[in-house]
Amino acid sequence: MTNAKKSEVLQGTLDLMILKTLHALGPQHGFGIARRIEQVSRDVLQLNEGTVYTSLLRLLQQGWIAAQWGTSDNNRKAKFYSITARGEKRLAVETENWERISGVVGRVLRLEGER
Repeated sequence: MTNAKKSEVLQGTLDLMILKTLHALGPQHGFGIARRIEQVSRDVLQLNEGTVYTSLLRLLQQGWIAAQWGTSDNNRKAKFYSITARGEKRLAVETENWERISGVVGRVLRLEGER
């Protein structure tokens, strides 16, 4: 998969993956969020910090996550992000939308033999 194709896929789904990661793991710093998504994707997704931080900024502006300064595992100052109540509601809506849309895409892709 080329980098262009990866970013096309990520633009529509990265916010959802970040919200889900924060919902599942609790407060995380940006680097930790990126590494966790890469790990869960079995390294199919490679996220650069700029992409993740752009998404985090967008989520902060929407009020779906909150940020607070803390200390990382290696004793460095880091901003930790956590999902808000509004973010939890948005996660539920977006998860439902994603499941419905991905189901439709799956059905369309299987149409080949159904002429």
